[in-house]
Amino acid sequence: MNGSLLDASSAWPALPYGEWRETCTALHIWSQIVGKYRLAHTPWVNHSWHATLYVTPRGLTTGPVPDGDKLITLAFDFYDHTLVGESADARESISLDAMSVADFLDRTAVMVTSLGGHFDIYGTPNEMEDAVPFDQDKAVRPYDRHAVQRFHQALMRIDRVFSRFRTSFLGKVSPVHLFWGSFDLAITRFSGRPAPLHPGGIQGLPDAVTREAYSHEVSSAGFWPGGGGVDEAMFYSYAYPTPDGFADRPVSPAAAWFDQGLGEFLLPYEAVRTSENPEAELMRFLQSTYAAAADAAKWDRPALECLTGIPRVPRSIAQG
Repeated sequence: MNGSLLDASSAWPALPYGEWRETCTALHIWSQIVGKYRLAHTPWVNHSWHATLYVTPRGLTTGPVPDGDKLITLAFDFYDHTLVGESADARESISLDAMSVADFLDRTAVMVTSLGGHFDIYGTPNEMEDAVPFDQDKAVRPYDRHAVQRFHQALMRIDRVFSRFRTSFLGKVSPVHLFWGSFDLAITRFSGRPAPLHPGGIQGLPDAVTREAYSHEVSSAGFWPGGGGVDEAMFYSYAYPTPDGFADRPVSPAAAWFDQGLGEFLLPYEAVRTSENPEAELMRFLQSTYAAAADAAKWDRPALECLTGIPRVPRSIAQG
């Protein structure tokens, strides 16, 4: 898949959630086990940015995790279908295939230990309904290799657009990263102003974590493969706190709408995938929903925004 394919709608794979729902759930829970390993060893970074996973050309990675005197990386490889663990002096892997969550937990723990690490995580999924402790989840779950590869292909294309969108903001902005709790790829901009204390109450998420995450005003956008209140792959955009009039602001493309139940703008992945130019369609959604949030909340947009970044061109030249 070379770069030129990214301009064609055929490069964005179909992601019918109903056809890989069970595999998606398994991958979601496995990502929590891997992400919790990073969380357990990495010093806290604002808004839980220390706990996330990152898209790679072959899957998802923790990045280097400080574990005692070791640095250990865990990475999903969705082409060889393995979970790969690496330290400076060792490399181990386990196969991704149909298995139970308990089996995946055990195999991951053994791998980390063999790399010289210490595997001790909180043993229950977060932000999931009817969460079963990992070691008690013993039903064999399916693993559809082709569906997982399509999901990864979509993540790479979305990451590319999110990363470009990130460059046009001078204020505080998050990395493009995957939150394994809600299993969404996300990008968040900050106004720089403190936000009112979040009421908390998010299922499976400690209030202290929620309140720290929303300590400042945000405009956040992201992508779900399905689940979490929607039964298809979906882009979203919301503001916290939600400013008056946000839901009534005009956004684009035409397929986007404001969902009153979720309190955010939604845009089906399928509408983006089948559009004439998926990258441009997604960028319109990101820019228009951010503008809706920033204008409704009266952010200082001229001080926070800049031209979209260009490779090899310093910002001052790009704006000159």
